[in-house]
Amino acid sequence: MNALRLALALGLLAIGSGAAHAADWTVDPAKSRIGFSGTQVGAPFKGRFTRYDAQISFDPAKPEAGKAVVLIDLTSAETGDKQRDEALPQADWFNASKDKQARFEATRFVSKGGDAYDAIGTLTIRGMRKDVTLPFTLNLSGGTAHAVGHLDLVRTDYGVGQGPWSNDSMVALKVGVDIDLTASAKTGG
Repeated sequence: MNALRLALALGLLAIGSGAAHAADWTVDPAKSRIGFSGTQVGAPFKGRFTRYDAQISFDPAKPEAGKAVVLIDLTSAETGDKQRDEALPQADWFNASKDKQARFEATRFVSKGGDAYDAIGTLTIRGMRKDVTLPFTLNLSGGTAHAVGHLDLVRTDYGVGQGPWSNDSMVALKVGVDIDLTASAKTGG
């Protein structure tokens, strides 16, 4: 579940590489998805965050100068399972009454050749901040960027899953974060 938040944040960062000189991007939420996946009692599940805000500045000619901040509303997690969706914002999981947002801050991007990049930064969930690297691919077409990436996380590294949920007996510790983002180059000044 923490992986979802990370994936969303990292995914938004990944989109930002596009315009030849203008480096600011606006994510299109209707064409984008920040998702997560996990396993509960042996059965895989998927979900997504429906509310997030991203500020992305990225120029593929100078990826190392890029920056991004993605704020994810932890109360917006949806998996399609009512019981799980009601539990996620609670104290044992995201503790959204105390820390409503997860924060991903990319301090730089690294080109790995071709359309492959890494977004390097930090992810903060439940007040726990960790260094992360989100690998992604980026395709540019005119003023539109499409980024797809995946990151595996350990939810307990961020305190997600307290008490009886702090081990893998019911919910696996490993979670996946998937980003599939479409953004357009900002115009004007």
